[in-house]
Amino acid sequence: MPDAVIRCLQEKLNLMRERRPLIHHLTNFVTMNDCANMVLATGASPVMAHAPEEVAEMAALSGALVLNIGTLTLPWIDAMVMAGKAANKVGVPVIVDPVGAGATKLRTESCLRILDEVKVAVVRANAAEAAVLAGQAGEVKGVDAVSGDALSAAQALARRFGLVAAVTGVIDYVSDGQKTVKIENGDAWMGRLTGTGCMASSVTGCFCAVEEDFFAASAAALAYYGAAGEIASGRVDFSQKSEAERWPVPRGPMSFKTAFFDAVYTLDGRRAAELTRVSRVS
Repeated sequence: MPDAVIRCLQEKLNLMRERRPLIHHLTNFVTMNDCANMVLATGASPVMAHAPEEVAEMAALSGALVLNIGTLTLPWIDAMVMAGKAANKVGVPVIVDPVGAGATKLRTESCLRILDEVKVAVVRANAAEAAVLAGQAGEVKGVDAVSGDALSAAQALARRFGLVAAVTGVIDYVSDGQKTVKIENGDAWMGRLTGTGCMASSVTGCFCAVEEDFFAASAAALAYYGAAGEIASGRVDFSQKSEAERWPVPRGPMSFKTAFFDAVYTLDGRRAAELTRVSRVS
């Protein structure tokens, strides 16, 4: 399995940047601009379209569909279901980010509705969100995880709905219910910005647009994303610069954010594969 992740990074990232697939988002107002720019930095093309009058048409033209409930309203959920069904009809993978599932009844029930009415390829969630949707114990405060066993939640969520669960945290876990890998790439600075989870879902959509093995695509996306975080923090450097010339360790979250986007943009498949720390769990 780690070999499939490495192959995906080495081969499909370049393919993505050649094809620039359209990644359709119905996402939240808080991180919409960052998600669009993250898709561009990764190498795909973003569109943020949520009007019910066009979502089905847009979804059918896309390489992947990302549904993010961060600032949900009932009309948006209706549009998400509409877009998801249109994507299903033409084989476009659907990625769901259940932001804050478990925090309120509306959020939990909206996510369960999408999972019931749409064939979802990947759920990218934190440990608490995944646990709640899997029927386990998990606590969410606002949109942040307070508690939840990431490994168990990933496996249970994948089995319950027959999809790939990509659960992010200090260690990321990706499971399809039968096999599971852990990904140890990433940096603490990524947790000091709002929207890094949302952007991880967008990057997952980018990889799923060019790789039919959604398990490998999701793991590759999180490894690539985490490796870029390590580069942005100054922990990793591929250049020939001296220590004094390298990117400094960020002095604050906005310094890190700028370096992070640059790292995503400049990181290629070969280097990402060299940095990947992925291993089989079961």
